[in-house]
Amino acid sequence: MLSRPDTLSPASASMPSSMRALLRLSTAITAPRAASAVSSAERTVTDGPDPDETDPGDVGSGDEAGPRPAARTAARILAAALAAASASACMVGPDFQGATPPPVSRYTREGLRNPDTSAENRRNGALSQTFATGRDVPGEWWTLFRSKALNSLVTEALARNPNLEAAQASLRAARATTEAQRGALFPQVGFGAQSSYNKAPGGDLQSPLNDNSLLYSLVTPQVTVSFAPDVFGGTRRALESQAAQAEGQLWQLEAAYLTLSSNVVAAAIQEASLRAQIAATEKVIQAQTDLLTLITKQQNAGQVAGADVVQQTALLAQSQQLLPPLQRALAQQRNLLTALAGRFPSEEVSQTFTLASLHLPRTLPVSLPSRLIEQRPDVKAAEAAVHAASAQVGVAVANRLPQFTISGAVGASATNFAALLNPAASLWTIAGAVAQPLFDGGTLFRRQQAAEETLVAAQAQYRATVITAYQNVADALRALQADGRAVAAANAAATASRQSVELVRKQFGLGAVSSASLLITQSAYLQAVVTQAQAQANQYADTAALFQALGGGWWNRRDVKPARDPKDPAPFL
Repeated sequence: MLSRPDTLSPASASMPSSMRALLRLSTAITAPRAASAVSSAERTVTDGPDPDETDPGDVGSGDEAGPRPAARTAARILAAALAAASASACMVGPDFQGATPPPVSRYTREGLRNPDTSAENRRNGALSQTFATGRDVPGEWWTLFRSKALNSLVTEALARNPNLEAAQASLRAARATTEAQRGALFPQVGFGAQSSYNKAPGGDLQSPLNDNSLLYSLVTPQVTVSFAPDVFGGTRRALESQAAQAEGQLWQLEAAYLTLSSNVVAAAIQEASLRAQIAATEKVIQAQTDLLTLITKQQNAGQVAGADVVQQTALLAQSQQLLPPLQRALAQQRNLLTALAGRFPSEEVSQTFTLASLHLPRTLPVSLPSRLIEQRPDVKAAEAAVHAASAQVGVAVANRLPQFTISGAVGASATNFAALLNPAASLWTIAGAVAQPLFDGGTLFRRQQAAEETLVAAQAQYRATVITAYQNVADALRALQADGRAVAAANAAATASRQSVELVRKQFGLGAVSSASLLITQSAYLQAVVTQAQAQANQYADTAALFQALGGGWWNRRDVKPARDPKDPAPFL
């Protein structure tokens, strides 16, 4: 056993346990031979003489049994060093604390009110919607629109979109980098071997061999062990920062899922809106074409002037000008949906959407304000960025403190390979080192300042992200509260405009009104039907925006494929 004092001096007793461990380590390093002698004497008393072992004092005199207790001494010294490193470990820098919900109890200035569902609005075709405060957001929220085409397209997009595949790979890379960083907490063990042919200088200098040969070969295989004790926690802070970055990448992946599903729903609603606008415009164009035919017949009969025909022709041409931009926008919207599904434009998706194929969700879940910061992926990613920046402050502080290194090697050295099996050829070494920056022109201090300011910036960015999250929810709620009234007004305007056109057309046929009145009513009707389609689409889009603003229910989603299992060649590590 290794002899060590049972009591410490008063000064040593007042030291922290880590310093006492280092003191014992220094004692062990300065007296290895004495410890080996005591160990040998104990074996002599208890077990009797062993013909295979001799006194370590005879090592080098030709006896080949001495290196065994020396190797055991090296192992004990290395164990003591590792124990000292573990006992002395601490972590400098700030300890990260998770964010607390902001002190707000509602999203808007006044209490949450349901969208206007008056009887008059319902008569005008407005669909009533109600807010369910505190209800959880479903993971597959797009299914609330009850469209099989939409459900299948979102599923296809989540399965084939390359942006999601890239986000998943980035997450796996971040996690692998974290595990790689974790390896710095363990000793590094390596093997090396060197074979050389040498010539000693001769003359006043002697050959290192016993037979004084000037030419000799030397074979030296050895196992090396190095360990940098994380005394002040710099390595663990770096690992903490990397783990926080990996967590941020996880939330970036969740944000990518939410953004993709929201973009597919929004694109489908926009396609439905464009189809409704195109259908309304084509209907108005057909009505204006029929009217132009009627006016032309009346001109041929001498009932109206030629100016009426020209004015109607100009109005028809203006309405026809509105159609190509809408058709172009529809084609581009189809390309967008195809790209979101992970396809090329030539492989256009088969799903098509109209406002009639989508059903407006009538009950809308609204999470409590205190839960929003836990539901928004962008907020969670910002929090992870604060965590990473906080850990980097600890890394910067630790870099200004002493750095410790423990290294050792065990091997053999001989003039030929066969002699390596001789115990006398064995060798070992163990060393400890400490490095403390004394002057670096303020580099490390400024790096610590930079890390601290980066933390301040991350905290400010987190607060800005939280404010934006609450703003998104408030905007969606305000929009939905106004959408019901807008749809009702647009429906009433479209109905009134249609009736006005029919009435004025009859009066024009009787000669009771001029063609100018007819042109005005036709223009108003075209604008009313287009506005009607846009108002209905806005209500659908704002409903989807509310689900997105509340986090999209990722915590309830089941459509995410499990992460790919890593192929670890050494799972025991």
